[in-house]
Amino acid sequence: MADVLLKGIRKSFGDIETIHGVDLEIKDREFVVFVGPSGCGKSTLLRLIAGLEDITAGEMMIDGQVVNDLPPSKRGIAMVFQSYALYPHMTVYENMAFGLKLAKESKEAIDAQVRKAADILQITDLLDRLPKEMSGGQRQRVAIGRAIVRNPKVFLFDEPLSNLDAALRVATRIEIAKLHENLKGTVVYVTHDQVEAMTLAHKIVVLRDGYVEQVGPPMHLYHHPDNLFVAGFIGSPTMNFLQAEVASTDPTSITVKMPGGESAKALCDPGNAKPGDKATFGVRPEHLLPNGGGESQLTGTISLVEHLGEDSIVYIELPHGEQIVCKDDGETLKKAGDTITIGVPQAESHVFDAEGRAFKRAKMPAEAAE
Repeated sequence: MADVLLKGIRKSFGDIETIHGVDLEIKDREFVVFVGPSGCGKSTLLRLIAGLEDITAGEMMIDGQVVNDLPPSKRGIAMVFQSYALYPHMTVYENMAFGLKLAKESKEAIDAQVRKAADILQITDLLDRLPKEMSGGQRQRVAIGRAIVRNPKVFLFDEPLSNLDAALRVATRIEIAKLHENLKGTVVYVTHDQVEAMTLAHKIVVLRDGYVEQVGPPMHLYHHPDNLFVAGFIGSPTMNFLQAEVASTDPTSITVKMPGGESAKALCDPGNAKPGDKATFGVRPEHLLPNGGGESQLTGTISLVEHLGEDSIVYIELPHGEQIVCKDDGETLKKAGDTITIGVPQAESHVFDAEGRAFKRAKMPAEAAE
């Protein structure tokens, strides 16, 4: 079983600690994605798993074995880098076979493993080419193939799609998802792109400044973020946030009041919230009702409409100066300068306290199956 277990993992560079006591369990065959902004520690944490950085404190286990002092070659891992890292003077076949040759595998075993990996990745017809003769997407598949031939317990991906253009990113993302389904391996994948995280992961680990902010399935993080940071990082366009204060509470909801006098309600456990407390009201652009309705309404002036084809993104300035974003139909006739009243459904609204912590929302029936 290729489980990966992190217990109190810390990493310091001199006097500066960059990873702060991370506890994390990655189960066999899980696809786990580390996501967060630049500098959050996601690549450092991956390199600690790989053995490319020394652990300052804590315990790292792979497949039940403590690996703190093991070199990368003894950990049963294979890593795919952002930069492909192919040898330019070697053919695809030679690049994929190189690690196996170093391990002194037989020629027959090397040939069988390289051709099997090439078949899985559909690059058999590229085996005699040099890297310079291939596209970025093909080179990335070769880099993945070089990892596959090692038959690792754990695959580690460090932002493997960031050097590809938009269309290739989508195509290669699909290939990686299919590859995981076929190989049934454990995957730890680093990205700054929350769309990649949402579409690939069984479990997302959101990191900020070397701390784990939240861990969970993609849709749980989408519907039930623990705090303002996770709420704002997961989802595109990002969640709308409006400064507010608590107006009233009941056992299942919080009603907040905005600076302009508007009020809105969110279905959630009010905990210790009381009238007058500072709060942040949150609602996702796709949950706002551009033609009105909902239990509350907000009225403002459209400042911009972006037409994206199937959808339109409508930017609205509220009377007190804050801006919110709403998704509308791609064929909307709304335009800049129009006055608009949008509906705010209470079941899809969020409230965060003065420290940015979310008040717990009840699961809706559709979410209970997560």
